[in-house]
Amino acid sequence: MGRRGGRRLRSVRARTTAGATAVVAVALVAAGLGVVLLLRADLGGRTDLQAEVAAREVAAQLATGTSYTALDLPDGDEHPVQVVAEDGGVRAASKGLSAITGTGATGVAPAAGASSAGASSASTAPGPSDDSGHGSGHGPGRGRGSDRDDDDDPGRGEVSGDDPGLSTGSATVDGRRADYRFAAVEVTTPAGETATVYAGADLAAARDAEGTVARAMLAGLPLLLAVVAGVTWLVTRRALRPVEAVRAELAEITASSDLARRVPVPDSRDEVAELAATTNATLAALEGSVARQRGFVADASHELRSPIASLRTQLEVAAAHPSLLDVDGLVDDVVRLQRLAADLLLLARIDAGDRPAPRPVALAALLRDELERRAPLDRVPVEASFEDDPPVMGVPGRLARVVGNLLDNAERHADRTVRLSVRREGGAAVVRVRDDGPGVPAGDRERIFERFVRLDDARSRDEGGAGLGLAIARDLVAAHGGTLTAGDAPEGGAQFEVRLPVAPPGAATSGAGGP
Repeated sequence: MGRRGGRRLRSVRARTTAGATAVVAVALVAAGLGVVLLLRADLGGRTDLQAEVAAREVAAQLATGTSYTALDLPDGDEHPVQVVAEDGGVRAASKGLSAITGTGATGVAPAAGASSAGASSASTAPGPSDDSGHGSGHGPGRGRGSDRDDDDDPGRGEVSGDDPGLSTGSATVDGRRADYRFAAVEVTTPAGETATVYAGADLAAARDAEGTVARAMLAGLPLLLAVVAGVTWLVTRRALRPVEAVRAELAEITASSDLARRVPVPDSRDEVAELAATTNATLAALEGSVARQRGFVADASHELRSPIASLRTQLEVAAAHPSLLDVDGLVDDVVRLQRLAADLLLLARIDAGDRPAPRPVALAALLRDELERRAPLDRVPVEASFEDDPPVMGVPGRLARVVGNLLDNAERHADRTVRLSVRREGGAAVVRVRDDGPGVPAGDRERIFERFVRLDDARSRDEGGAGLGLAIARDLVAAHGGTLTAGDAPEGGAQFEVRLPVAPPGAATSGAGGP
């Protein structure tokens, strides 16, 4: 059993460790993907911006009248450039560019006669001057220092202010092929020609950075998961150590059948400590239950032995001397034995939780029926006082048994009279049984409700009974949700008071029939 328990605990540790590790792994993977995606977006934005800046710088040169052959193009390895006219012809390209994809054209060599097409004819022929000394031509210098906007200067081209077109392609520069992000910026030259400048930004740096981060995360993930798994395993083992101690002690208690032992309660004041305390409370209740059961069996055996021995003696005498047969004595012993067996059976049913369905009962009517049934056998008269008739929820037969047992006890100890009363006090129905006998000492008023307890040890068993009547009465009252207590009667004897909850209004009541 211990080994099986240990395997179960190890399984709990393993499942907890695996679960925690899996959760952390999912969280780390999700966080890593988020970081990579954010990094990719940031690096991609920067690459797009670099390509756009390079394209606009070249377009600005064309807009100011710089010829295609005179363009100051960036290094082809860093930013390969291709200028494409409206007709699809290549006007300019970076030095060393031998192949390109992802732009408006696949050519890399400028078309013939395009070397000066971007410049205005006015750049070589000055025109007449006005009074202010400004030329009227369309040279690239016109508009510099002028109060007019560049857009109104007929000697200057225009760079499109729209967002550039973006595309991904490749370029081969000086025999080296690489992937680039291209930005396309449209420009109009002073000569009125429209061209598109394609400038690229190398994607290798962004991809290398992204790959470095991803590899670093992948390399650190197993190590981090190993740390999480190890810490979870150790913490779980420490947390379950008190549970293992409780399990081991319970196994020892089961093996030894020693219910007086208790499991250790840790000082952690957590759920495990509460479990250990609850386990000890359960063991205490079980120990008490077993002790009561053993005492009950011993007392029952002792009580049954007397009438059985008496019956056997009388039968043996009758067998040897038929003339000496005492039939009345035999009947008395049989009746006594029958009542004792019925009491033991009722107690066993109560202990087993036997609870017949309750129903509304008219308490005063039930008491009257019980008094009429007992009248021929009463040793002393019973004075009844029914101030109210409160209905209660219960089992009529068992409520009648409660009253009968209390009346039997009162008549056994009364000198001249017994008084029975019922009334309603608030939400409770109160039944009182009083006698004018010697009463019950204060120190014994709880003890008399224990099973097989008789305060007068000198009294004969025939007169005192087996000591089960009051125990049965209290158990039955408790099963009905009420209380039974003992005290002093105004007459100087004992008073037994039963309090039962009143039935809800409108409930139909019945008499003393039923179980």
